[in-house]
Amino acid sequence: MPHMTKLNPEDSARARFAYELQRHRLMAHLTQGQLGRRMGFSGSLVGAVENLKRTPSEDFARRCDRALQLDGVLSALHVEGWPPPPPVPEHFRNWTLEERRATALQIWDPLLVPGIFQIEQYARRVFERAPGITPEEVEERLVGRMQRKNILSQEKPPMILSIIDEGVLRRPIGGPEVMRRQMEYLLEIAHHPRVTIQIVPFEAEAVPGLLAAFVIAEQRGTPYAVYVDSIPDGRTLTERGVIASLTARYDAIRAEAYPTSLSLKVIQQTAERWT
Repeated sequence: MPHMTKLNPEDSARARFAYELQRHRLMAHLTQGQLGRRMGFSGSLVGAVENLKRTPSEDFARRCDRALQLDGVLSALHVEGWPPPPPVPEHFRNWTLEERRATALQIWDPLLVPGIFQIEQYARRVFERAPGITPEEVEERLVGRMQRKNILSQEKPPMILSIIDEGVLRRPIGGPEVMRRQMEYLLEIAHHPRVTIQIVPFEAEAVPGLLAAFVIAEQRGTPYAVYVDSIPDGRTLTERGVIASLTARYDAIRAEAYPTSLSLKVIQQTAERWT
């Protein structure tokens, strides 16, 4: 039987999961590719989880248990090791895991203040305008959005580089008072040592980024996943070609942005105009 790779299960909850996954896979005499096929995933995904490059989802843990006939062993480890995801739409749940494990996030939004920086009144208005949404769904999504902001309270929060189109600062979501408070919060959070906010001037074409908002997640300098906003639901993608394309697009957008100091002046001036 092939030897186990060097994993210390005491390092973290993810290391414990990866250790047990690999141990049970080898005991079943399966390669990563063979186990992946049994689960309906790729062998590269199994390898990424075993090498701590990907955080397993709850669905991944359940399929592991079924494929290896483990009677819930890995699902239990997953529940023990990760806090429950915030109450967000199903298509967004995997991304909330990536947000929490990333060492850096690069955010671009041409239409709204990024969700991770939204104040409650702003987010409520965004959710209330969704066609067909119920008051209960608004409250549930609002709780999820506010919980996501706790990412900067983690023991090791990610570096966050956020690029926002200047038009976002001018769009009256919720009215002048809400916009003033939102601008003030952006100024406040921009002074967090792990946060950088840059504004793309309204006059800039910024053509590479006008089609959609997206976020790039990095681990130790290497982009490994992206979230792309779309209608009706956004998507989390891990294909290398897609990641490379969006990384290049992000760099092109950032080249159009104001420097940080000037960006904060623009936000301050906008806050004063809303006042």
